[in-house]
Order: sequence, then structure tokens, then C-alpha cells
Amino acid sequence: MYAIAFPVFLQIYLVTSFVVVAFEGSARYGEAAVVVIVGTLVVVYVWVLPGIGQLRLMEQWAADNHEVDRVAALEGTYRWARGGAGRMIVANGVGMAVILVLVGSVAGAGVSRLVQYGIVGVTFGAVVGVASVHPFTEQVLRPVRVAIVGDTGIGDWLPRSRPTFAAWSNIFLVGSVFLFTVYGAMLAVVFDRAGEVPVLSVVIAGALTLGLALPTSVGVATSPIQRPIRDLAEGTKRVAAGDYSQRLPVVQDDDLGALAASFNRMQAGLAERQRLQAAFGTYVDPSLAKRLLEQGDDVFTGERREVTVMFVDVRDFTPFAEANSAEDTVARLNALFEIVVPAVVDAGGHVNKFLGDGALAVFGAPNDLADHADAAVAAAVLIHRLVAQRFGGELRIGIGINTGLVIAGTIGGAGKLEFTLIGDTVNVAARVEQLTKTTGDAILLTHHTVDALITRPRGLTSRGFHALKGKSAEVQVFGLDQEIDARVDLTS
Repeated sequence: MYAIAFPVFLQIYLVTSFVVVAFEGSARYGEAAVVVIVGTLVVVYVWVLPGIGQLRLMEQWAADNHEVDRVAALEGTYRWARGGAGRMIVANGVGMAVILVLVGSVAGAGVSRLVQYGIVGVTFGAVVGVASVHPFTEQVLRPVRVAIVGDTGIGDWLPRSRPTFAAWSNIFLVGSVFLFTVYGAMLAVVFDRAGEVPVLSVVIAGALTLGLALPTSVGVATSPIQRPIRDLAEGTKRVAAGDYSQRLPVVQDDDLGALAASFNRMQAGLAERQRLQAAFGTYVDPSLAKRLLEQGDDVFTGERREVTVMFVDVRDFTPFAEANSAEDTVARLNALFEIVVPAVVDAGGHVNKFLGDGALAVFGAPNDLADHADAAVAAAVLIHRLVAQRFGGELRIGIGINTGLVIAGTIGGAGKLEFTLIGDTVNVAARVEQLTKTTGDAILLTHHTVDALITRPRGLTSRGFHALKGKSAEVQVFGLDQEIDARVDLTS
């Protein structure tokens, strides 16, 4: 801190002091330089107070003292910056007045001139302190704060939003205008030929701009304090691309620092939402999870709609479960559902629930699906074919499909909710799946599903009318020819 601040203020003090020497018509620039160097060392020391006060913890942490709490070290930088503002203004005002008076004495100025130099020094130095205290302090402390914070979230509560970044910028702008106006006026007096050579004013302005304004105003103050804005712009691009992994450094003590902390909280919320959606999608169909997260559970308060329901069940699974370990049983079911779930989802359906060694899938809810019957049949055929390829004769399944009206909605209470289907359509689909054991078909469709098909698959054969439990009238069912069912292209 001391090493960074000293050359910056030395440059300002030297230029001002050399103007005083020139103003007095003296050539004692060497002695003036010695006075300025000593005075600058004292002024910067009073402002920084190295090794003591709030910066002591930061310096110990920077020296790899792992016993220092990083939160305390970070908080110390903010306390030092806020307390150091007053010290910097006073130290600059008093220091500049003393330096100019001493330089004036060295240059041979009279008492009246020395009093005026003291007034100029107090005013000039105080304005320098007011204009530069925030941008310079934040620029110097930024690398330290970034190193202390790392990729953690500590210190997000430390920045305060008052004074605002705009207020500090206005203070810096007004102070800079005042300072360079004073410089210009003093140099114009020194170069008394300005009245004879008007272009000399342009030369003076150019020299001030290139020699002092650019390195101090732009290089030291303006450019660094814009870094949080660039960080925020880059952060928004990353978030827009779905990358929530990189936090913004919260290291500026104004509303931009508070804004960076708010951005990090927003990003953490989005990341949590993404993790929730990923975890939610593991237990709930991804399309259902996405719709719930986007619209809330009010969207599933209950509605009647026509859907196609499909039951998938494993034949003779109880003997297998009794003869094998629990791990093998679960592994076998998971291998089956690794086929069932993608086939249903890819067809536009939704796996509503797993029922032991079976599953209930619905096409047409919660998302609309115009050809829900065709999608269900296509999914059933694909599931049957892939199961046969994967397991051969070791695992056989039965699939029952029915189409009709259901009530679709969220059922539950006490914090436990479930999207479910209610209605006779679901019950019939379950009974038809059980009927596959009687007819010997792997897939059975009710006549309601057949009537709802836009395109009938080849090999569709009526299995007659059958009495189903809970139904007063018999239900006509249709099977798919086993050989045609095993082909890839099933539609005519």
C-alpha cells in the first residue's frame, strides 16, 4: 500500500512544488525535490499507517500468516478505507500546505507569498484528497480483497451503497476540473509569454493532459474503478450461457460492490434452481418438473382431458424376486425402466409412477399431445422390442393401453404432493394389462385406443370382448401380431 501510494502522490507534489519554484523565479529545484520527497513520505505514512491499525491483519494475512482470520482481514480493509478517508483529506491538506510553504521558503518567497502558498496548499491538498480517496483506495485494495475472498462468499455484506458510485464519480470529476484549472492558471502565470504566444496555452494543456491527467486521473483512478462494471457485464454473459460457477468479486465499497453481492445471490439462486430441477427431474418426469418450476403447482389444480394410458408390468416377477438378492432384483427392474422411461419420454409421454415391478405412463397429460394414442402404441412397440433384445426370454412384459377421459391434477397434502390421474380410463388400462396373461399378447389395446389412432399399425388383430373387473359391459381388445410387432417399421 505504502509503496503504491508514494509515487502517485510524489508526482502531484513535485509538479505543484516545481511550479512554485518557477513562480518565484528560482532555480533551486533540487532542494525543493528533497523537501517534497520527505514531505510525501510523511503524508503517505500518516494516511496509510503501515503495520498498525486495521491494515495490520491484512498485512499479516498477505505474509501467509494462516492464523489470521480472513474474514477479519477483509473487514479490516473496509474499516481502514472508511477511516482513512478523513486522514487522507487532512494529511493531504496539511501536508501540501507545509510542503509549499517550505518550498516557497527555499525559493526565497516573502511572508505574504508564504501565507498564500499555505492557503493554496491546504485547498489544493484537500481537494486532491477528496477527489482521489475513493477511487485510489479501492484500486489499491482491490487485489488484496480479491485474494482474501478467493472463490468464497465471505464479505458479501461488507460493501455499503452510500455514497454511491455516481456520487464518488461526480466528486472525482469536479475535483479534477478544479485541480487542473489551478494548474493551468499557475503555469500560465509562470510562462508569461502566453499573452504573446496564444498557442502556448494549448501546449500547456497538452503537457498537463499527457504528463499528469492520463497517469493520475485515467490510469490510477478512472480505469480501475470501472473494473466492477466490466466484471458484471462478463458475469451476465456467463449466466445467460448457463454458467453459474464463477462468482463476481465483491471488493468495492459502494453500490457497485453491493450490486456485485446481489448478483452473486441471484446467481446462487439460479444455480440452486438448476440443481433443484436436475434433482427434481430424477424423481419426476423432466417435462413435468420443468412445467412445475416455470408455472408453479397451480397449473395442476385439476382438469379433465382425453389421454392414452399405458400400464407396463413384468410377467412372473415374484418368483424371480424370491430367488434372487434384493440388489439383483432392483438392478433388474432398473435395467427394464432404463428402456421404458426413454421410450415414453421420446414419444411425448410422461411416466406418472412406478408400481413395484410395473409402471404407469400417460400420453396427453400434463402436456397436450394431439396423437397421444399413436404415441402410446409406438412407445409400447419399441419397449417390447428393446426388452426382447436386451433380456431375451429371461424377462417378459405385458402392456395394456386404453384411451379416454381422466381427471389430471395434483393430489396430496401436508407438503407431499403428486401429479396423478383419476378415472375409469386408468383402471381399464390396468385390467387390460392383466388380460395379456390370458390372451398371450405382449401388447393389448382397447377399442377406445384403436378408434383414437390416426394411423393403425399393421398386424392389429381383434381378441374379442372380455369382461373386466369393475366393468358391467365387456370390453373389446386388440393385440399386435408378435412377428410384425418385432419389426422396426410398424405403420403402413
